[in-house]
Amino acid sequence: MKKIAVCYKWVLNDADIRINENTRALDMEKCKPQVNEYDRNGLETGVKLKEASGGAELVGITCGLNTESSTKDALSRGPDAVYYLDDAILESSDSATTSKVLAGMIRSLGDVDVVICSEGSSDQYAQQVGPRIAALLQYPSVSYVSAVSLDGDTLTLDRKLEDGAETVTVKAPVVISVSPDVCEAPIPSVKQILSAKKKPAAALTLAGIGLSADAVKPLAAINSVKAPQTSRKAINLSEGGASLDEAVGKLVKQLSTDGLL
Repeated sequence: MKKIAVCYKWVLNDADIRINENTRALDMEKCKPQVNEYDRNGLETGVKLKEASGGAELVGITCGLNTESSTKDALSRGPDAVYYLDDAILESSDSATTSKVLAGMIRSLGDVDVVICSEGSSDQYAQQVGPRIAALLQYPSVSYVSAVSLDGDTLTLDRKLEDGAETVTVKAPVVISVSPDVCEAPIPSVKQILSAKKKPAAALTLAGIGLSADAVKPLAAINSVKAPQTSRKAINLSEGGASLDEAVGKLVKQLSTDGLL
């Protein structure tokens, strides 16, 4: 096995999102960017697979807007190098265009035996990028992977599905989409953070991977995103000084009326 590529996304920290109480619009002004939490598990999976391979090169790849600032964080998590494509046209990219760019980047690297993606990103969680990359590269695709082992160029993959579990074997090259429970994603140590500064981070361009701006125009557009609005019935069961028995009776009656009993 020569090369393992892990795709990751530079996203805004959703813990910092605020909501405009009047419009329900999301206020992301104070959100700081970070490596997508699910992709951290993918990066650690790449580290473990590199160790099992006995010396394959591990690279991280990302595309989007302002992705250059992601490289130090990503490199501190184990890759030998990171390749990023930073283009304003990708600010509103959808799963189809993101997959097209990532597939082009992987082709330009050459000799990539395993591509690792996470199930989805914390901002959209479309769960499409991994399978789309596989289709574009004409690689087998295995999703919902919860455990990975390697023997030569053959991977044994455990999958957790809604109606059970299965184990599959597949030979490289392959694209796998891993779930968060595939492994724990450790916090980088100070040594890893300092070492990341010495690792290479290379910029790629759309033209350099054989794509034009027209080729990566998004097929879908997000018109607005609003926070859900929850309304409550606010029924007072003890209104008028009702006794406990009376309150319980009112509760049972209300639950029956609502079809919950």
